[in-house]
Amino acid sequence: MRVDSVDLLRGAVMVLMLLDHTREYVHRDGLLFDPTDLSRTTVALFLTRWITHFCAPAFVFLAGTGVALQLARGKSKSELSRFLLTRGAWLIFLEFTAVRLLVTFDLDYAAFPGMLQVIWAIGVSMIVLAALIHLRTRWVAAIGIAIVALHNLTDPLSVAVAPGAAPGAGSVLWMVLHQPGFVPVFGMRLLVLYPVLPWIGVALCGYGLGHVYGWDAERRRRLLVRLGAGMIAAFIVLRLTNLYGNPSPWSVQKDAAFTVLSFINTNKYPPSLLFVLMTLGPALLVLAWVEGMRRGALGRALVTFGRVPLFFYLLQWLVAHSFGLLLSLAAGKPTSHFFGMPGFTPPQPGAGFSLAVAYLCWIAGVVMLYPLCRWFAAVKQRRDDWWLSYL
Repeated sequence: MRVDSVDLLRGAVMVLMLLDHTREYVHRDGLLFDPTDLSRTTVALFLTRWITHFCAPAFVFLAGTGVALQLARGKSKSELSRFLLTRGAWLIFLEFTAVRLLVTFDLDYAAFPGMLQVIWAIGVSMIVLAALIHLRTRWVAAIGIAIVALHNLTDPLSVAVAPGAAPGAGSVLWMVLHQPGFVPVFGMRLLVLYPVLPWIGVALCGYGLGHVYGWDAERRRRLLVRLGAGMIAAFIVLRLTNLYGNPSPWSVQKDAAFTVLSFINTNKYPPSLLFVLMTLGPALLVLAWVEGMRRGALGRALVTFGRVPLFFYLLQWLVAHSFGLLLSLAAGKPTSHFFGMPGFTPPQPGAGFSLAVAYLCWIAGVVMLYPLCRWFAAVKQRRDDWWLSYL
């Protein structure tokens, strides 16, 4: 059971993901500072980063929705559990192999074993869902909502690790679950960028919503509109009060534009309640809006991207990284920072290009990836080889 609106939204956020990674490798400030740092950023740079915040929540949420759709296709729960266990393990393996290589262009595992990013988070979520799909859907959704809504209560439990010190087993577990940072692994430093607990909650919520695709279209659309609008309203109210839902409060800035940026500048690592409300609320409205709408050329292209998400995800790292490296070589600019863990080797003076060049590379990358994704989507449609379900 394929749902075009789900594939379209997935494809749209994946295209935005390519923008984020192209900016990181091509833009001159890509690895020098956080674009959401209001003391250093510009409005254009902030918004370029902020719009891509919609990628990871929607990607993880729709991964959960996809599990529900597999049940709707007729898979038994025992069969689906086995698949989720193996696919989850496969995704975690890819995080430390193919994804790591494409991000770093480097094979020195001793210097940097890898990062726990979105593919890791989806992999762990699949393994958790392998067990939880045997519960009633409402219970799975309730667990997901509880995690998303309540995990910020644990923010004061952050682990303090002294420079050069190795955190204990309990601290490492907590960092993997909820606090980003470096943890020791066989004498190496592993970067936990996506602490997994909140992302599991997002995936469980997506699984719960996936079952509404067994309803009639109008009833489903009404629910999506109510949920999306309710989440946006909850975000605005909670953010205005600064009482709960995000570790960092907003504040009045030097002008109105930067005050608005402060208001929408919520925590992604890990995703706070307000971050999830801010991103998934509009995503649900998009799902309702594209339900049954006529597809133009752009819509059909996004659906194509959305049908091969892992294929696109791997290739977009290669495209973004290669653009940055090849353009720098052609322009005689420094390139040493393209090899190794991003940020470990800061770009040298003169590295990188303007934000406009980053946008041009992004558009070129989307155009380059479309025929490849269209070809692979056609392969998956006409063949039912078991291994294709892992790509």
